[in-house]
Amino acid sequence: MIVIRKELETDYETVEALIRRAFYNLYIPGCVEHYLARRMRNHEDFIRELDFVMELEGEIIGNIMYTKSRLTDENGREKEIVTFGPVCIDPEHQRKGYGKKLIGYSLEQAKALGYEAVVIFGSPVNYVGSGFVSCRKYSICGEGGKYPAAMLVRELAPGALSGHRWLYQDSPVMAVDEQEARKYDDRLEKMERKHLPSQEEFYIMSRSFLE
Repeated sequence: MIVIRKELETDYETVEALIRRAFYNLYIPGCVEHYLARRMRNHEDFIRELDFVMELEGEIIGNIMYTKSRLTDENGREKEIVTFGPVCIDPEHQRKGYGKKLIGYSLEQAKALGYEAVVIFGSPVNYVGSGFVSCRKYSICGEGGKYPAAMLVRELAPGALSGHRWLYQDSPVMAVDEQEARKYDDRLEKMERKHLPSQEEFYIMSRSFLE
């Protein structure tokens, strides 16, 4: 039986351990996402109403967190939007549709709160099935006017992004100091840091841009 509910303070340790297992060695040797989750909860841009866990028969197997971010159009007008991440499913339960279900539920809740768009960074293969498209299709760029291949967008209110060019800026909380994250990780239960092929895929994707 699947239950999606808001994260409680009593879940924090379990969720951070879950995030650590899900991301360890995926993008870099080790990971920073569990440290980011800990930082996010105390930041002004963290959206507690969009912090969810997924339970399978009473066991937490998934988590998704949201922060506020913003778009600025060509006239300098700002639109507050949202960004999710970390989002994860326990490795033992991946590739079973749980992640898509968790994302879909959280997007419905974000829409109900009045947010009009979501911008994320990730591999397109993981998110196009949830309605995300390239940032280029909505004329949303990053710093320097570039369109990152990994920057994906979904409108929650049809037409909310139409007719403008946008600059995306995420929350300052996303700027994780990797050295501080490693120091924090070193205090936790030992996990072996490895170099894996997925890290090269991430390196390529994170440095790719669209014309």
